Amino acid sequence: MPQLSISSQFDAGAIEVVRADVAHDIQLRIRPDTAAEFAQWFYFCLQGAAGQAATLRFMNASESAYPRGWEGYQVLASEDRQHWRRIDTHYDGTVMTARVTPQANAIYFAYFEPYSYEQHLDLLAAASASPLVTLQRLGSTVQGRDMSLLRIADPHTQLLEAEKKNVWLIARQHPGETMAEWFIEGFLERLLDADDSVSRTLLQRCNFYVVPHMNPDGAVLGNLRTNAAGANLNREWAAPSMERSPEVALVRQAMESTGVDLCLDVHGDEALPCNFVVGSEGTPGYTPRIAELEDDFKTDWMRTCPDFQDTLNYGRVPAGQANLSLATNWIAQRFGCMALTIEMPFKDNVNLPDPTTGWSGQRSKKLGASVLQPLLQWSV
Repeated sequence: MPQLSISSQFDAGAIEVVRADVAHDIQLRIRPDTAAEFAQWFYFCLQGAAGQAATLRFMNASESAYPRGWEGYQVLASEDRQHWRRIDTHYDGTVMTARVTPQANAIYFAYFEPYSYEQHLDLLAAASASPLVTLQRLGSTVQGRDMSLLRIADPHTQLLEAEKKNVWLIARQHPGETMAEWFIEGFLERLLDADDSVSRTLLQRCNFYVVPHMNPDGAVLGNLRTNAAGANLNREWAAPSMERSPEVALVRQAMESTGVDLCLDVHGDEALPCNFVVGSEGTPGYTPRIAELEDDFKTDWMRTCPDFQDTLNYGRVPAGQANLSLATNWIAQRFGCMALTIEMPFKDNVNLPDPTTGWSGQRSKKLGASVLQPLLQWSV
């Protein structure tokens, strides 16, 4: 019988092994971010257990950043890293236990379907092949990786440049929220589809600025929420620095140069089993007009996409109590525009559950494509 082994020394890999000498009692600890204490993301490979009933116990699940995230959650597993499935998982309030019988000698487990740095580079290259796209390097992350911006514009529109609206999308401020870049992939594929009338109409009315990956360092390091310096980027927008949060500082500079008429900041939520948005209602500059735009956007999205809902959410922030270090709030206040945080589940969409995959990368792509419909109505 092959000897069991667990490895995580690959892009986004993260786990701590307590014991792995027998398949029926593998004990693990979820590793915190490399320069911070957020512990939730995991991604690792188990080898040598083909045909054996394996039991994996995450011993410190209750000590993680978001213990409620384990309630109703199922671990993802894949033998080929292309097709991921949910496996039997139980959380008793202290330990999370997952069970599976691997069909191959190597099987991978992850908190959510990974989106690798190579996939990110492939996404940039595929989008850049379109004549509508300009790839711009904004600068470097803490560890020297590229901060990349895609500018998407139709040069043949009849509108003057000053008449077009500037729409921004940013994703993966929290690197472990990989569903966010899957969302961007689906969004870009549809926006760049020359046969899609919605996309063609939007590009006549708007310029798009897309940052598919705000936190490349954190993703490669296997972090849930922070960059290589330990900064939670979505708490850096009020006063970013080139030393601690260059990723935010660079994107802010680019926004200042273009202006922002609408911004979507794409995330994942550990606890809530649904897709929803968060607005900027707590900011000082929130107006009845922005409230109306938010309501119309949500109504249009629900009308055209059953995967989106507005019943389960975070609730409303009281007037004047918004945290202006969050991207959505800072952008809305600075530019006087509608800004929304999009949240997707790590679990499943409770309204349209899929027992095999749960919420997945492919479903995130579909949601990304669907957001063009409410954008079309907004752009009128």
